[in-house]
Amino acid sequence: MDRRAALAFLRSSLVAAASASFASPLLAAAKADKRPVALLIPRSGPRAALGVSMERAAMLAENTPGRLLVFDTGGTAAGAQAAAMQAMKRKVAMILGPLLAEEVGPVAAVAAGRVPVIAFSNDPGVRASGAFTMGITATQVTGAMLRYARSRGVRRVVVVGDGSRWASASAEAAEGLQGELNLDVRRIDVAAGQPLPAAGQAPDAVMIPGGSDTMLAAARNLKETGIQLLGTMQALDHRPASLSVLDGAWLASPDPASFATFSSAYQSRMGGDAGIIAALAHDAAAITRTLREKNALDRAGLLAEPGFEVATGPLRFREDGSVARDMAIVVASPEGYAKVATSRGA
Repeated sequence: MDRRAALAFLRSSLVAAASASFASPLLAAAKADKRPVALLIPRSGPRAALGVSMERAAMLAENTPGRLLVFDTGGTAAGAQAAAMQAMKRKVAMILGPLLAEEVGPVAAVAAGRVPVIAFSNDPGVRASGAFTMGITATQVTGAMLRYARSRGVRRVVVVGDGSRWASASAEAAEGLQGELNLDVRRIDVAAGQPLPAAGQAPDAVMIPGGSDTMLAAARNLKETGIQLLGTMQALDHRPASLSVLDGAWLASPDPASFATFSSAYQSRMGGDAGIIAALAHDAAAITRTLREKNALDRAGLLAEPGFEVATGPLRFREDGSVARDMAIVVASPEGYAKVATSRGA
C-alpha cells in the first residue's frame, strides 16, 4: 500500500470510529425503557410532610420529565389502592411505595405481578403480598451489630426492650441468632419495670435497640463497668452532651458517608434535612434509573443486579422479596461517630 492509499485508509478508519462513537450513545438512548415509574406516597393526611420529603428526595435521583409519576395515597389502604389503580392505567414499569405496611397488600393486589412493587415498609410480613420490602428492618440492623460484637469476643448479651415494636423485633432477631453465632442472649423490658443490668450481672454487652433516651440511660448506668454498650440506628444522637455519654458505644446503621452525601445534596437542592425514609425514596428512584439505562426495568432486571450503591448503603434484592443490606458499624465518641467496620448483607 502506497503512502497516499495508506492516508486514505487511515482517514476512512477515523471517520468510521468517530461515527461509531457518536452512534453508540444514540443507540443506547433509543433502547432505554421510556415507561414511567410510579411513586406512591402520602401527599395528604397526617404524614403529608414526610411524603413531601420523599418526593423531593426521589426527584434528586430522577428528574427527567415524565419518568417519575407521583400519586397520593393519603396514608390509607384505600387511598393506596386507588393510587395504584391510577398508576397502572398510566402503564408504569414499576411501583415505588407505598409507605405503610397496611397499604402494601392492596397495592400489590392491583399490580398483580405485572410490575414489581418496591414498598418502603420494614415489616417482613408484607413480602407475602409479592412486594419487595425496601425498609431497613430490625433484623438487618440487629444481625449486623451482633455479628460484629461476636467477632470482637462478645458472647453474653442482654437485649433491653422499651415496649416498642422495633425493640421487640430486635430482641426476637437476637434470640434467633443464638445458635448461629454461639451467643447467650437474655431479654429484659424496662417498660415492664425490669431494671437495667449492673456490673454484678456481668454480661459482655448490653444492646439497646430502641431510641436515644433508653440508650443514654443505659450508657450512664454502665459507665466504668467494662460492659460494652451496643445500639442500632434508632439511638444515633448527635447532640454533644449525648455523644459524651455514649463514648465508646458500638452502633449499627446505614453507611454514614453515603448518607451524608445524599443529605448534603438534599439540603443544598431542596432545603431542610432529609431522614432515612426520604433516603429510601431517593434510593428506589436511583435504582430504577440504573435499570432503565440498562433496559432492564422489570423484576428480572432488579434481581439480576449483584448490588446497588445507594444513599442507605449497598444493597441487593432477593427472590423472596427481601433486601440484603450492608450495614456500617460505628463507634461513638465526643467528636461524633466513626465507621470501624462493614457488616455484609447475608
